[in-house]
Amino acid sequence: MMKAKEMWEQFINKYPDNKNKTYKAWCFSNNEKNANELADLVVNGEKTATTSGLCFYEFDNEELPKEDAFNIILDWNKNAKGITKTTKVYTIPFNEVTKEHAFKEGEGDKTITYWREGHMKFFKQDLKEYKKEFDENMMVVCEEFEVVWK
Repeated sequence: MMKAKEMWEQFINKYPDNKNKTYKAWCFSNNEKNANELADLVVNGEKTATTSGLCFYEFDNEELPKEDAFNIILDWNKNAKGITKTTKVYTIPFNEVTKEHAFKEGEGDKTITYWREGHMKFFKQDLKEYKKEFDENMMVVCEEFEVVWK
């Protein structure tokens, strides 16, 4: 398996116009099974979007994703699975996420019902760490991306 730095070096060797660009390396989810499954969905082209809670960026003092940014998607063991480029970023209330976005996330049966149930459970669990409650009106960050290297 390959580490993020090695994958990035291969990518910029092939596409030298990107040599001055940077990337973030990260994995989806907070458990091994989900992290590996979601990374595979990205590499296989099933998952072209993700959603995160805006509040978590604020709690952790992190920058929001930006269009044209590169990300190296890792599995749970920090092995690089692929490089994505962000194509679209927007914020919206949780309860206004569309069925189209849910489909692009590529998880389960790709329905908005599946998306809501899974994300509600995920957000409730993560919000406990911050002693916060889930609210269907909470703002979420929707990000769309394309795989540019695998």
